[in-house]
Amino acid sequence: MKKTVTTFAKAKAEGEKLTMLTAYDYSTAKLIDASGVDSILVGDSLGNVMLGYEDTLSVTMEDMIHHGAAVARGAKEALVVIDMPFMSYQTSVYDAVVNAGRLMKEGRGQAVKLEGGKEVCPQIKAITEAGIPVCAHIGLTPQSINAFGGFKVQGKDEAAAKKLIEDALAVQEAGAFAVVLECVPEKLATIVTEKLNIPTIGIGAGAGCDGQVLVYADMLGMFSDFTPKFVKRFAETGNIMTEAFKAYNKEVKEGTYPTKEHTYAISDDVIEKLY
Repeated sequence: MKKTVTTFAKAKAEGEKLTMLTAYDYSTAKLIDASGVDSILVGDSLGNVMLGYEDTLSVTMEDMIHHGAAVARGAKEALVVIDMPFMSYQTSVYDAVVNAGRLMKEGRGQAVKLEGGKEVCPQIKAITEAGIPVCAHIGLTPQSINAFGGFKVQGKDEAAAKKLIEDALAVQEAGAFAVVLECVPEKLATIVTEKLNIPTIGIGAGAGCDGQVLVYADMLGMFSDFTPKFVKRFAETGNIMTEAFKAYNKEVKEGTYPTKEHTYAISDDVIEKLY
């Protein structure tokens, strides 16, 4: 049965934990969907994981639509949330609604995610009034990495902690159905979770959140450029893949692959007539 934003609301009300993983392609989305994970985030982290950028700032609307549509074709049950890329919503409320609409129509998402607190509440309100569910994202917001001066834990002093709480309440009031808390101290994230009626999805925000999200390539050990503290590797798939690639390379060069079981036959009578 397809999971929706009401699945998130019900989980919050009943105290059930929510799960979310990123995906950027059809095959991975199918595997995640089959696992029972509640939601798939087509994150602008694809800039790092799929495109090799140092940050997410270069990701375009076309990138998000392309990867979003692929994921949507593979996800039959999980709620598909697509990130709004840098400068697709910051410029104006009008641009935000138009671009969110494109992610739904062309990217086939069921919701969009955008970064920011009070400053993007007009966009959240307008997008939700257009009938598009919005997941908010506060704390460490990677699209603002230049303003933060790097990837740093957010909300550590009193003023910053109060602002984070205010931002969380503001995005809820604006109509967000959930909010991602990234790189927030666990105790602060727990306070935010207790104050909100909508679910919190943590990434580096501790176990007190209503749910968790991870980049699938991180938790499978496939992306090694850097590994955040909050990542647990649930498998070393990257090592398995590397060994398989090495084995393939070796067997082809040695002539031991392909063997007869991997090839197609033809009648000797046909072959003889070719000479």
